Amino acid sequence: MGERGRAFRTWEGFALAGVVIALGAGVVMALGLWKWFARATAPVVVDWPGGSWAFGVAAGVIVTLGFVGARWFSGLASSGSRLRRAGHELGMALCAGTAFAVLMYLLASLPGKNCPSCRDGCEYIPGTGSALIACLLTSALLGWGGYRLQNARAEERRARERERMRKLRKKGKGKSRTAR
Repeated sequence: MGERGRAFRTWEGFALAGVVIALGAGVVMALGLWKWFARATAPVVVDWPGGSWAFGVAAGVIVTLGFVGARWFSGLASSGSRLRRAGHELGMALCAGTAFAVLMYLLASLPGKNCPSCRDGCEYIPGTGSALIACLLTSALLGWGGYRLQNARAEERRARERERMRKLRKKGKGKSRTAR
């Protein structure tokens, strides 16, 4: 391989390193902007009617509905045409992304672990902790309720199927017929 090919490979390596550094800087900047956005808007959001607890409950409902929607879309993603699957995957990403963004908004509004309260932007915003607790409790209770409802429906279906099979066996047409 000549000198020209080696120089081209060196250039590609530098370009790849530049892209990785730029992407890393973009991620760090996006996380910093998200934290700044959450810290700047949290005092206004927490003072909505109902206070921080009401905001936390609303956030918990959004988180739960987002994850339920993502789960529903993920069950649909394997069927249909390519365009339909892409739509289902987009819906799943939007639902899960919304739920994740709301939860991360609440987490970003809290002061950092190694952030002294004397520094500007590090002070505790009253109500953010209670909003996070209300969000987590609401999403946990709604998730548990949905789980219980789903299990109750499944048990009801199994009971109906057992009853149907019992009636068929009584007539001699059930699973026991093959054993004869």
